[in-house]
Amino acid sequence: MSNTRHIEILSAGCQVCEDLIALVKQMACSSCEVTVLNMKDQAVASRAIQLGIRTIPAVVVDGHLAECCSGSGPRESVLRAAGIGTPLP
Repeated sequence: MSNTRHIEILSAGCQVCEDLIALVKQMACSSCEVTVLNMKDQAVASRAIQLGIRTIPAVVVDGHLAECCSGSGPRESVLRAAGIGTPLP
């Protein structure tokens, strides 16, 4: 079991994306490794398609699209339920 929660934020560089990046970084704990990925990069865009991402910004936690990002967009309560901000044992 890993001691790190891998959080990826797929961003298009817009203000909504920047606001989400700030929120996730604020919520992140010592067990969280946050990476921001640019959707203008073809490899990132291809990965987004594989993950079923339909809206940007999107958050991927440990390789899984956060529930909040599969429909109407990210919400803090759902991100917390995915484990962001909770240290791992």
